Amino acid sequence: MRKLFVYISIGLILGIAIIGFFASAFLWCYVVVLPLVGLGVYDMFQSKHTILRNFPVLGYFRYFFELISPEIQQYFIERHTDGTPISRNHRTIVYERAKDVSATHPFGTELDLYNNHYEGLKHSIYAKKPSQENPRVQIGGPQCEKPYSASIYNISAMSFGALSSHAILAMNKGAKSGGFYHNTGEGALSDYHLEGGGDIVWQIGTGYFGCRNENGDFDPDAFIDKAKHQQVKMIELKLSQGAKPGHGGVLPAAKNNEEIAKVRMVEPHTTVLSPPGHSEFNDAEGLLRFVDRLRSLSGGKPTGFKLCIGRETEFEELCDTMKSTGIHPDFITVDGAEGGTGAAPLEYSDSVGMPLEPALKFVRRTLEERGLHPEIKIIASGKIVTAAQLVKILSIGADLCNAARAFMLAVGCIQAQRCDTNNCPTGVATQKPELIRGLVVEEKYRRVANFHRNTIKATMELMASCGVEKLEDLSDDLFMHGWQWPPEGGTRAG
Repeated sequence: MRKLFVYISIGLILGIAIIGFFASAFLWCYVVVLPLVGLGVYDMFQSKHTILRNFPVLGYFRYFFELISPEIQQYFIERHTDGTPISRNHRTIVYERAKDVSATHPFGTELDLYNNHYEGLKHSIYAKKPSQENPRVQIGGPQCEKPYSASIYNISAMSFGALSSHAILAMNKGAKSGGFYHNTGEGALSDYHLEGGGDIVWQIGTGYFGCRNENGDFDPDAFIDKAKHQQVKMIELKLSQGAKPGHGGVLPAAKNNEEIAKVRMVEPHTTVLSPPGHSEFNDAEGLLRFVDRLRSLSGGKPTGFKLCIGRETEFEELCDTMKSTGIHPDFITVDGAEGGTGAAPLEYSDSVGMPLEPALKFVRRTLEERGLHPEIKIIASGKIVTAAQLVKILSIGADLCNAARAFMLAVGCIQAQRCDTNNCPTGVATQKPELIRGLVVEEKYRRVANFHRNTIKATMELMASCGVEKLEDLSDDLFMHGWQWPPEGGTRAG
């Protein structure tokens, strides 16, 4: 009898549990289903989205997959040689060199070496021992009182505002540790650029951020106050940039917080648009006189300008004006149309400006024809990620190079392509504190320095393999361009 009572009790408990489970499951169905039904009814009657109107509720899957499509592409679809603007293989090189681990590649090349776009270095059977020195380039002509000795590879222009405070500080501390310079970008000279102790190139854009008055015009007193900093080694006047030549910069209101607004001397929480052109000049002579004025106000520091080549005749006229006035910049930074780390209209990124290589050759040739090089140094700014790319750009006309995206990768960027949304997951290109905190400056600055050191080392190794010991001996004929077999005028053996 007792066992029967126990069995009946257990049966009742299980029965109640089962009934409760199904009852609660039934109630939960209402909790889930009723809101979906309501959402579906709303979708059917809303008028903004055709997909949702025709496919209520289900249409949201389309927007979800569109949202994560960059991640699907990057992690599951692209091959090692795919991925734009920087391929997976090249991103891996940066990460490995930044972490100071072996950047080797197994099982041979994945490139099609018989493709007409292939470019290979012509090595020498009399290869040299790689130099252990970090080559330097002296910048500063006769009109410069404080010349500067620069590394051949440096951090290109990226503003505080476009990048986070932690990213700026990590890059600058890395520049200090590695002995190379850090360009501020047009977003002004911030405390984070100075806190790291690295050498600075202060870029002045069309908005004159950091050296402007209430009307947005150039303020010489504000300029002098910042240009006198010991860390500011050079002044760069930005005429245009590769990502959007002829178009002003944009700082979205979401990124323009109180701190950034104070640095730039603008109103916080507003979208800040830089004018497409400068208000201080409108012709070649005016440009050169303004460059000369900046050089004088800075105390004689090397001063030059940055541009993306558009109309060749305008640059030729500018060089002729240098000859006629006798006013020479100390350097010219050539930005390629393939450049760009921040937000830009797609039409400008895809359709405006000359790519770096032809632009660089044109600038070098034009300066040499007028006897202005090597007094005026040429800085190349573009997608220069690997040592092979660095050697190539130095071979076709540059005296030294700047890179932006390469150093973004070194500091932790994963090419998520969220730069313009303020939602960068790695804390590099965002102003959200909860995302910025993930970027640890003390860890990342070492990676910046490591990447620079290992890239320079690889550059010297490539030069030595070609039998070249000095930068001055680099030339374009070190590269083979595509395959033609048999060679023109030759015959096949056989």
